[in-house]
Amino acid sequence: MTTQPMRAPTSQGVARAAAKIAELLAQTPLLETEVNGAKVWCKADSLQPIGSFKIRGAWHRLSDLTEVERQRGVVGVSSGNHAQGVAWAAQRLGIPATIVMPVDAPAVKLAATRAMGANVVLYDRPGGEDRDAVAQRLIDQSGATLVHAYGDPWVIEGQGSAGIEIATQMQARGLAGPTRIVACCGGGGLTAGLALACPDAEIVPVEPEGWDDVARSLATGEIQRVAKDAPPTDCDALQTPATWPINFAILKQRCAYGLSVTPAEVRAAQRFAFARLHLVLEPGGAAALAAALAGKVPLDGRTAIMLTGSNTDPASFTKVLSSND
Repeated sequence: MTTQPMRAPTSQGVARAAAKIAELLAQTPLLETEVNGAKVWCKADSLQPIGSFKIRGAWHRLSDLTEVERQRGVVGVSSGNHAQGVAWAAQRLGIPATIVMPVDAPAVKLAATRAMGANVVLYDRPGGEDRDAVAQRLIDQSGATLVHAYGDPWVIEGQGSAGIEIATQMQARGLAGPTRIVACCGGGGLTAGLALACPDAEIVPVEPEGWDDVARSLATGEIQRVAKDAPPTDCDALQTPATWPINFAILKQRCAYGLSVTPAEVRAAQRFAFARLHLVLEPGGAAALAAALAGKVPLDGRTAIMLTGSNTDPASFTKVLSSND
């Protein structure tokens, strides 16, 4: 899209974002638990005010807008978590916000976004409508600023602030910092930000089965798209068609590989988080933990796992807890 900012995200930008966010939000807990006999550290960003890490990038982006840009408003594209992050930041800053959301987005996410004052414009994701084209039309009409969910340097830097917190929290426990961070991955904004925040740690992106375009992009060295016949997934937060060059430029330098997890592995992670950590996780927010539980990633006592979202409805979560797969 033509409105994408062209500067590259930087580690200095991540540090600045972390300082801004520290003035606004309390650090989310870094919870110690054991997975397959190894100690791991779970970053509970599911406990953010909007129930998702997306508040980080949204706040860094919107709080950096000029007064003229604020008056023109912002446009975001999201299935729900980024939507809520943008709506929350916009409401706090007094900025008009329009969010392009799929017609099949979870009702709980649609309702929460609207409740924070954002104007929601629906697009037909099942019918193949191009969400970026819808957003571009809105931007052309209003002159608003695009706040992309992952292909934006401010958003990438803001998400990376979680890595700054992880390193600080581990050091407070007498550890040198994370050797590895396992992260739920859609478009790659979080993984790119973590790579900038923690240059000495291995960063492992985890995607839903059939939506592993980042893993395939890393394997081939070129950006790959999700197949048109990709299977349905409950991980709506991770349903992105492809990463963007601004993300991939970082990922291909820092991520040796990506992983995918099955629906059953995701449900097992949701049950584990509820039973062992007393946390409610939405499917997309449990993907990184699912990879660890399934033995797909090494665990060495200094591995951190991102728990990225809690926005699920009671009926869906109850069904997960009562299932046996």
